[in-house]
Amino acid sequence: MFSERKLELLGFVVAALIVAALPLVTRSNYLLSIGVFIGLYSMVAIGLGLLMGYAGQVSLGHAAFYGLGAYGSAILTLHYGWNAWLAIVVAAFATALVAYLIGMPTLKLHGHYLAMATLGFGIIVRILFNEGGNLTGGPSGLPAIADLNIGSFVFDNDLRIYCLVWPLVLLQVVLSRNLLRSRLGRALRAIHDSEIAARSCAINTGRHKLMVFVLSAIYASVAGSLYAHWVNFVNPHPFGFVFSIELVVMVVVGGGATLWGPVIGAAALTVIDQLLVQLGHVFAPAKDMDVVLFGVIVVLVLLFLPQGLARGLRRKGVARDGA
Repeated sequence: MFSERKLELLGFVVAALIVAALPLVTRSNYLLSIGVFIGLYSMVAIGLGLLMGYAGQVSLGHAAFYGLGAYGSAILTLHYGWNAWLAIVVAAFATALVAYLIGMPTLKLHGHYLAMATLGFGIIVRILFNEGGNLTGGPSGLPAIADLNIGSFVFDNDLRIYCLVWPLVLLQVVLSRNLLRSRLGRALRAIHDSEIAARSCAINTGRHKLMVFVLSAIYASVAGSLYAHWVNFVNPHPFGFVFSIELVVMVVVGGGATLWGPVIGAAALTVIDQLLVQLGHVFAPAKDMDVVLFGVIVVLVLLFLPQGLARGLRRKGVARDGA
């Protein structure tokens, strides 16, 4: 039996060991690329998990923030010759500004109204990517995006990108943990439980929700920039409505109001998706069977583990202090 604090430390150590073990046991570019995708999706899902699990807000527009980071960094490096690291930082600040401007009016909405508003924002951003002409490359996208580098060391393969992305994911987990233990984190928990009660305790609910919304957009932007400099190409397709839904499902399946839930959800759904794609090749005549099976698996998880995989695993062998 472990306390919650010991469990968090144990989870971090186990995650770090798993991350370190993959490059040691395989040099398969396919497996390493899956690991990179899990890391990138985890970065977005962690921010969305803070928004959904603690602030109680559902966003269907986080694929747009992911895309803004990717396109922002790509445009600055390709068209203006900026240093890639500086472009990532500037793209993150620009995305934060957009999130702030979008969040000010939309976070006054509640429930499905907020979800529809963020969905509309995501659709608008994808249209801009498609219709951006030479700036965004239109539907064809932007090729030949520069690799990231530190001096003469270039992140030009899956192994090197993997070793860049996952330390950032673990750092993000630590930052999120510290945030949740801060005054802001306690305020977010209060807002999630009851916004009316939080207001009665003099908590500025609008300001706190806006802060975590902007923070989650920054997380998504950085992940999008890393994606662009990894694949060296961006087009509008990966940043649409479907990806926003997948991100929400990752958070829900993993467990939004948990530290590791979004990471577990991102890993589980990415691996399941890849397995079902391989299964689809075997049963080629059954068109879209992988999509049907994916939906069935998600429904089963939600039925039998409604609080997510992370809380389900916790109940198997640990107990929270005071719970």
